Amino acid sequence: MTQGIYKIEYNRSLTADVWEMRLLGDTGAITAPGQFINIRMDGLFLRRPVSICDWDENGLTILYKVVGQGTAALAGRKPGQELDALCGLGNGFDVSRCGSRTVVIGGGVGTPPMYGLAKALLKAGKAPIAILGFNKKEEIFYEDQFRALGIETAITTVDGSYGVKGFVTDALPEDYDYFCACGPLPMLKAVYSAAATSGLMSFEERMGCGFGACMGCSCKTKYGNKRICKDGPVLEKEEIIW
Repeated sequence: MTQGIYKIEYNRSLTADVWEMRLLGDTGAITAPGQFINIRMDGLFLRRPVSICDWDENGLTILYKVVGQGTAALAGRKPGQELDALCGLGNGFDVSRCGSRTVVIGGGVGTPPMYGLAKALLKAGKAPIAILGFNKKEEIFYEDQFRALGIETAITTVDGSYGVKGFVTDALPEDYDYFCACGPLPMLKAVYSAAATSGLMSFEERMGCGFGACMGCSCKTKYGNKRICKDGPVLEKEEIIW
């Protein structure tokens, strides 16, 4: 984990309430897809955790949904402004555990870290499959970016306005050998029940410190209490207690 000052290269809307921001700065603490940053917002006591979508040696990309005061303030930031952020938090996805044909599943704002994971799997010589789930066509984002990777990509919408009608579990292929998922709790529970293989699941949780000191985001697992911010956010399917 590092604390640094990041300069905003761009901050643009992808849908009515989902934004994409590119931050320039130190990415040396990022070691795995699925890690996150914790952004300090002026006038607000707690930092805002946001998953890392993609990164390189010059900076990182985050996607976030405007749901409250903190993310609304983030959407108002302009190119050239700076943000104080803790970077490289959480454990991320262990690519070495993934199979040769891993299905990466993103639900809504659980989609961003799956993009970085898909790129890492390709780099490791694997052939990932992507399933991205949304409520309706107007909420879809990053479909083109996933397809540009050259991987099989399925889109599901609850109302059937685009792609496969239903949930991400309705698009599970028959020939996968592992899965990785990130999204809201109901989606993760559904994937847990429907998946025919082992896998890794990234949990969304409200956090205090973001690095394991306050114990505010601890959860029970088969191996004892774990902190979502530090021991997670990625947990093995077999250790999860619902």
